[in-house]
Amino acid sequence: MPKRFTREDILRSVEENNVEFIRLQFTDLLGTIKNVEIPKSQLGKALDNKMMFDGSSIEGFVRIEESDMYLHPDPNSWVIYPWGGTEDSRVAGLVCDMYTPDGEPFAGDPRGILKNVLKEAEAMGFSALNVGPEPEFFLFKTDAKGDPTMDLNDKGGYFDLAPMDLGENCRRDIVITLDKLGFEIEASHHEVAPGQHEIDFKYTDAITAADNIQVFELVVKNIARRYGLHATFMPKPLYGVSGSGMHTHLSLFRGEENTFYDPSDELGLSRTARYFLAGILKHAKGFTAITNPLVNSYKRLVPGYEAPCYVAWSPTNRSPLVRIPASRGLSTRLEVRSPDPATNPYLALAVMLKAGLDGIQNQLELSQETDRNIYVMDEEELDRAGIEQLPATLKEALEELKKDPVICEALGEHALRNFIEAKEIEWDMFRSQVHPWEREQYLSLY
Repeated sequence: MPKRFTREDILRSVEENNVEFIRLQFTDLLGTIKNVEIPKSQLGKALDNKMMFDGSSIEGFVRIEESDMYLHPDPNSWVIYPWGGTEDSRVAGLVCDMYTPDGEPFAGDPRGILKNVLKEAEAMGFSALNVGPEPEFFLFKTDAKGDPTMDLNDKGGYFDLAPMDLGENCRRDIVITLDKLGFEIEASHHEVAPGQHEIDFKYTDAITAADNIQVFELVVKNIARRYGLHATFMPKPLYGVSGSGMHTHLSLFRGEENTFYDPSDELGLSRTARYFLAGILKHAKGFTAITNPLVNSYKRLVPGYEAPCYVAWSPTNRSPLVRIPASRGLSTRLEVRSPDPATNPYLALAVMLKAGLDGIQNQLELSQETDRNIYVMDEEELDRAGIEQLPATLKEALEELKKDPVICEALGEHALRNFIEAKEIEWDMFRSQVHPWEREQYLSLY
């Protein structure tokens, strides 16, 4: 269960832990954490939801003529950071929702967008979307100035140990820090590629999970810096090795009941789970621009590196988009394998939940499971099996997003318009740039 803090708990914690500054944190449309830092003397005002900030310069927020915004801290997100202060004074943080001066939730707040879709789920009788994320990252060495280099910190592989895994001490320090912050870590290990790591934390409700992902990335980057390393959540920083994903485990609960489980079903999956899965598959192409939001994201979604490229599902096979992990009972869940850690976690969970709810509402028929390795199937075999490909570029993904009214509705007109505008600019900058590969291939030949 997520932590529960009252106003009095927070004020007491400030005094007991010598907290002098509090960061009021929020996330912009592209997933970047922003913050307004206040001294503890202003904490009461912040907890009264009276802390204002200028939203006009934040990506995807508001125009200059309507720039005033209010931060509403979520008391349950209270955390004291193990960095940024001194022995005599510490820094804490609160995750905030954004509101307009009229007291209405701001339409471009990613956290609010997720809350809106969760309300739809609640209206359908579901009390919680439980989420278990598996974010991966690379560790690179830094130079004398502290800037990242392309030198990896190790040559380890999947589940390797020191001395091959030189990031082990750094990763252990990250886990210890996360534990102090209240995370329940289930596993941490070296991933497939050299310099690549994964830390998995226990599932929780969707809002807390999205908050945790943002805090997790802050922790990883800060601890890595202490070891002279740069942590990156860029999906594919290196050619020829596996990229970084954020496999996301999803299950819908009704009270204490996991609605995805049915012991009488051959696979242990309820009709609800099958409808939800059918919705995920139907809208996968439409939500890919959100779950894989960078030009670079599509360098990961290619055959041969364990990342999914095809819209399919399997109880065991890891090449399709969705896998059904073996655990059943309360642990019955779907693993959506396409998201990467560059995504805005609030938006990613909002669009995946919306897709699944559409499957439930319309009782969509689930396609046949795929037991074969999709990567070795030719075009004719894929067509015969009805297996479609995910978008191959950010441009394709944006076009698929525009064509999917269900995913567009999940985002809302404001966020949709601003997200597409920002990403079309990003694509055009990439498209018009001359890249080193082009010069290597063509400069001498032509």
